[in-house]
Amino acid sequence: MQKVTPIILAGGVGSRLWPISRESFPKQFLKIGDAPSLFQQTVQRFQLPCFTRPIIVTNEEYRFHVVEQMGEVGTLPELILLEPCSRNTAGAVLAAVNVQADRSPASLCIVAPSDHLISDRTELATAIEKGIPAAMSGKLLTFGIKPDRPETGYGYLELSSDIDDSDQPSPVLSFTEKPDLPTAARMISSGRHLWNAGIFLFRTTDMQAAFARHAPVIVSHVEKALAGNTLDLGFTRLEEDAWLALPDISLDYAVMEHADNICAVPFDGHWSDLGSWQGFWREECRAGSTQNGLVTIGNAHGLDCENSFLMSESADQTIVGLGLRDLVAVAMKDAVLIADRNRSDEIGSVVSYLKSLNIPQAMIRPQDFRPWGWFEELVSGPGFKVKLITVHPRGVLSLQSHTHRAEHWVVVEGSASVTIGNQTLDLSANQSAYVPKGEVHRLENNSFTDAVLIEVQTGPYLGEDDIVRYEDAYARS
Repeated sequence: MQKVTPIILAGGVGSRLWPISRESFPKQFLKIGDAPSLFQQTVQRFQLPCFTRPIIVTNEEYRFHVVEQMGEVGTLPELILLEPCSRNTAGAVLAAVNVQADRSPASLCIVAPSDHLISDRTELATAIEKGIPAAMSGKLLTFGIKPDRPETGYGYLELSSDIDDSDQPSPVLSFTEKPDLPTAARMISSGRHLWNAGIFLFRTTDMQAAFARHAPVIVSHVEKALAGNTLDLGFTRLEEDAWLALPDISLDYAVMEHADNICAVPFDGHWSDLGSWQGFWREECRAGSTQNGLVTIGNAHGLDCENSFLMSESADQTIVGLGLRDLVAVAMKDAVLIADRNRSDEIGSVVSYLKSLNIPQAMIRPQDFRPWGWFEELVSGPGFKVKLITVHPRGVLSLQSHTHRAEHWVVVEGSASVTIGNQTLDLSANQSAYVPKGEVHRLENNSFTDAVLIEVQTGPYLGEDDIVRYEDAYARS
């Protein structure tokens, strides 16, 4: 089998899974229980001999999540392209395709979202192998999921033949994006429609030709963004002005729906885009661990509840449902969602509403993830703020100072090296250090286990923007 280069798209926000998925840490990087994140599962899907190392396209805010999570599953990327901002999938795909074409002209690529669930990676590899001859002959391949129900949250592919006639590539006659329920039911009954999985296989030259024909404006801006790229700690950062000028459009709308050389490979394996709480609930029901359709995750309990989803993120927070029918209730420390399960596709409008009110929970999770670890605000009031800070092994905060606040650090687990002015202290559990306002300081973890600290801030202004960086291992401004 000819080797295929995966292009993994990891820049989405996943707003329909709010409140657990937010811009600061979206669903593809979340870990629920002991399972790998969806991003890690996607990476593992392409750890077969038939694939090369992947090209990752992600938002610059997620670059360190990508590196950390790939390291956890033992994979190195071929390249990580950083988008200055989200412009949907068309520009992201073409940027990766152009880079791969420069490295290996007319090579095969497969584009895959990083937030989908596919249970059997070998079965997917088999489907990809079936599509390779068509891709090598100049076709643009998409992979369609054999539907088991009318679904209004997915796009549909209409094939030229019945989906049960063959498991080989079949010409695509039309695309339909998220139909209403009666239309979805009619398409299912026709026997010629598949769900659009958003996975594409092609030669680089054929995809470039399709963009040149159907979306030349995107070609121009992507070429400028690549020509003006800069290297940043091993990442390839696309030029911002050219990227901002890109149309905000998906690959489907920009190219695939207009091209006349599209074929679909039916995929009969288990697949879900986990795009909403409805999808999440359905997956848990499929696992067979429910009674009367009640799904509970974490410290959640239901009495006389049916076809509902209850989740508590924190073991310290109990959620109890009584007499619920077809509801979703998700409790986090800083936000609670209660919704009709059948309207979970509309959660994105909830996020938009919260943004319009400038409510921070719309985008920011309680845990603020940084390249060196994370912190979480525990309590705050006039003139003070208390944080829990975790610094990963070999993690190092920037050399910095604050204009308006002083800080007191208490190590509660592990050890830390603290630089304050010209003095360096090695602290272990139950030891502390005080950083006066305006003093240059740095915190490092030189051990092989996490360092956990309590930070107490005091001062008239305690915003995260009160920071002056002098040196930074992660090249942040």
